[in-house]
Amino acid sequence: MSRVESLIRFFRNHSVTAGELPAVIASERRLTGRPYELFSAMRSAARELWFDKMGLCGVLFILALGGMAILAPWISPYDPAAQSLNDRLSPPFWLEGGSPAYWLGTDHLGRDVLSRTIFGSRVSLLVGLAVLAVAGSIGTLLGLIAGYLGGRTESLIMRWVDIQVAFPALLLALIILAVVRPSPLTLIIVLSLNGWMVYTRLVRGIVLSVKESPYVEAARIIGCRTRRIIWRHILPNLTAPLLTLAVLEFARIVLAEAALSFLGLGIQPPATSWGLDVANGKNYIFNAWWLVTVPGAAIALTVLGMNLLASWLRVAADPREREKRFAQAAQQTGGTV
Repeated sequence: MSRVESLIRFFRNHSVTAGELPAVIASERRLTGRPYELFSAMRSAARELWFDKMGLCGVLFILALGGMAILAPWISPYDPAAQSLNDRLSPPFWLEGGSPAYWLGTDHLGRDVLSRTIFGSRVSLLVGLAVLAVAGSIGTLLGLIAGYLGGRTESLIMRWVDIQVAFPALLLALIILAVVRPSPLTLIIVLSLNGWMVYTRLVRGIVLSVKESPYVEAARIIGCRTRRIIWRHILPNLTAPLLTLAVLEFARIVLAEAALSFLGLGIQPPATSWGLDVANGKNYIFNAWWLVTVPGAAIALTVLGMNLLASWLRVAADPREREKRFAQAAQQTGGTV
C-alpha cells in the first residue's frame, strides 16, 4: 500500500481537523519510513525465529558465545596463562578430588580449563569474522565481475577458481604456514586464500540468471552505468544466499582453525585456542579426559549452532522457502493454517 492510499484510508475512518493534519502526516511518515520498515522486518524475523525452535537454539547459543568472547576478561575466573603446578590435572568439581575453585578442572600445567575455553572463543570468533570479511569480499567481487562481464574475463576467473579448488586446501595451508611464521594474521590470510572460491561460484551463478531479468534490462536501456546496475539492482538479490553461505563458512573456518592449531601451525602459545588445548590434552586423554572433552565440545557446539542458524536463515531470507514451509504446515494441519 502506498503512502497516499494509507492516508486516504485513515481519513475515511477518522475525523481529522485542519490543525491535526500536519501531525497525522508526520506520524504517517514515521510509520512508513526506513526505520519503520527495518523495525517491521526485524519483528517479522523474530516471529519466524520463535516458531523455529532449532533455529532459536542456534541463535541463542551464538549470541551467548559472542557475549562470552566479548566479556572474557571480566567473566573468566583466572588468567588463561596462569600456572599452578600444585593443582595440575585437577578434575572438574563434581568428580572425586575436584575443587570448586576450578569448575572444569585444570590442565597439565595447572591452568584453569574454563578460563582457557572462554578465552579460546575470542580466537575462534576473531579468525572466523576476519576470514569471512576478507574471503567474502574478494569472492563476491570476483563473482560479480565474472557473472556480469562474461567473456574472457569470466573464463579467466573461473579457471583460476577451478585450479585452486582442485588443490587440497589443507595441504596448501600447511605448506604456507610451514614456510611463514604462524600467527593469527597469517592464519587469517591462509584461510582466506582457501575460502574465496565458493563465494565466487555462488555469486557468478546468481548474476548469470539475474542480469537477464526485465528490471536489469530496463536499467540498462535507460542508460544506467554498469556500477549502478551491479550495486543497486543485482547485489541486493545476493543477500539471502550470501548470508546462509557466510554462516556455513564460519563453521568451516572454526574447524579449520582448530585443525591447524592442533597440528601446531595455527595459534601459538602462550595464546589459547580450542584446537591448541585439544593438542595439549591428547597425551592425557585416558587419565584427564576433560582436557580434550571441554574444548572439543566447545568446537562441536559452535559448529552445530552455526548450522542451525544457517538452516533458519535459508528459510527466513528466501520468500520461496517460506512459501514452501507455509504450504507444508497447511497440509499437516488439513488446510486450516
